[in-house]
Amino acid sequence: MARRLRICGYIELTIKLQQDPEQGVWDAVCLELGTATFGDTIEQATQEIGEMITLHLNGLEAVGERTRFFREHGIVLHRVKPRLQSKQVRVPFKDDIFVKPVLQPVLAPA
Repeated sequence: MARRLRICGYIELTIKLQQDPEQGVWDAVCLELGTATFGDTIEQATQEIGEMITLHLNGLEAVGERTRFFREHGIVLHRVKPRLQSKQVRVPFKDDIFVKPVLQPVLAPA
């Protein structure tokens, strides 16, 4: 029988997506975690960064460092799902940079 994962809270993260004209790819960075990846399209880069964020958070939990990391980086664990103010914001000075707020569920320790 598969064990059901339990969400213990949510964190608000910021994803920066920027097109690299030389490489022809989209770079994606989670500003709070420092996690980065890329994709051929903005959609692929968004999906990839989501997977990298999950891996990063799981790794922090596996080594018992999640609470310390959150505290040191000013990441607040909300016990109740907060509302995000907007879904996507275009940075006004460049057409190839997007900043996207993300609400990331955080799993309870195993």
